Amino acid sequence: MKAPVTVVGLGPMGRAMAAAFLRNGHPTTVWNRTASKAASLVEQGAALVATPAEALAASELAVISQTDYKAMYDSLDGADLKGRVLVNLSSGSPDELRRAGEWASANGAALLTGGVMTPPPGIGGPDAYIMYSGPEELLDRHRATLRVLGDTTYVGADVGLSNLYYQAQLYLFWSTLAAYMHSIAMLQSAGVSAEQFRPFAAETVTSLGVDGPMGFLRIIAEEIDAGTSPGGENSMLMQAVGADHVVETAEAAGIDTMGPRALRDLFWRTVDAGHGADGLTSVMNVIRKGA
Repeated sequence: MKAPVTVVGLGPMGRAMAAAFLRNGHPTTVWNRTASKAASLVEQGAALVATPAEALAASELAVISQTDYKAMYDSLDGADLKGRVLVNLSSGSPDELRRAGEWASANGAALLTGGVMTPPPGIGGPDAYIMYSGPEELLDRHRATLRVLGDTTYVGADVGLSNLYYQAQLYLFWSTLAAYMHSIAMLQSAGVSAEQFRPFAAETVTSLGVDGPMGFLRIIAEEIDAGTSPGGENSMLMQAVGADHVVETAEAAGIDTMGPRALRDLFWRTVDAGHGADGLTSVMNVIRKGA
């Protein structure tokens, strides 16, 4: 028999996780404040229990998928946590996760945290992965079960790291797509469709991650880790002037300019800080100050 697992929280993500465990033969116990959300899972073989205490008693491993970490405290308050491995896949700030680790330990449990890098329909799919942090021996012990949800990517012992990675990934994802939509809006002002622009955008985004001379993700990472920011013919001043033109183009197109202005202002603050002759990675000097 495969290892039993408990799922606490049956929103879209929690239901997708419970269904994945059931499909892969894991005895699955579920609990949710609104019990009716478990109906389809019960039809698939899940055991619905009335209280969080019963849910935790059913399995050593409890996967938690709720709105936030406060929901975990509210749900599990008063339940016997001793000996349980809590795998919280909810979103939260890194410090919040660290406090949760202390709370779990004080109550006799161990905490693994995770950042889920796929929407609910992707759970269990070939491209799904979850970044885990916390005691690695706990992940190793339950890796076979958790792999049902997606690839188990371990990022470190600090329980806050999983969501630090997660928030960084979300920011990169959202800001890239928002910039894509700003770009489309600029082109639409001249009658260019989103589909006409899509192949050019795809080429640009794809080129960022390649290993060749245009692989800017690699180049920037190497420069930041080395503490260098070569400018030369592609100076920060040149790029700040170019950012001015992006703002002017957005204004002329009659679209929202807050995003382009924020980028333009970041570039000029970097120039004003004395990095006009340096390269793009010199913006890290402004970003790190948080001012």
